[in-house]
Amino acid sequence: MNEDPSSGESAETNEQDDAPQQELRGVDLARRALEEARAAAKASGKSVGQGRSSPSGGVRALRGRRKRGWSGAGPDDRDPQTLGSLTGSIAKSRGWSDKVAEGTVLGRWTAVVGDDIASHATPLKLEDGVLSVSAESTAWATQLRLMQAQILAKIAAAVGHGVVKTLKITGPTTKSWRKGERHIKGRGPRDTYG
Repeated sequence: MNEDPSSGESAETNEQDDAPQQELRGVDLARRALEEARAAAKASGKSVGQGRSSPSGGVRALRGRRKRGWSGAGPDDRDPQTLGSLTGSIAKSRGWSDKVAEGTVLGRWTAVVGDDIASHATPLKLEDGVLSVSAESTAWATQLRLMQAQILAKIAAAVGHGVVKTLKITGPTTKSWRKGERHIKGRGPRDTYG
């Protein structure tokens, strides 16, 4: 310790002896880690850094597991996501996918089946895979029954298979002939003039 401070070599040796007390940075830290790894490998009988990769994959394996500080050129989980994809992943993780699909069928009916069908038919409810649809006329109800397979294919393409299994298509409701609170069961209105 009483050495001449003008000699750089002895001062440098002194600093290396005090290295455990000082905080190492950069290359010195890497050297120290490599030396410790070699010593540990030598103690266990394996060689490290001799041109062969270690059985566990070495640094390359660590590089794949460790997240970088930046996203990079390829797609990554940390890239900005669209709101639709985020809400979809949240709905899937919480088990809301079925309810979201039902809401899509009822809420976006025009986008799901098209303008022509949506202008003549209205979805009423979706229960247990059965979608109840009300047509504006009996002719449109018949037409929708004939197009049922195509409508189901459009719905499946929009929200996924299994959400809507069948369609229950009804025409317009007929006028009720009941008048007042009380009524008598019977055939209903009939020709009383003949």
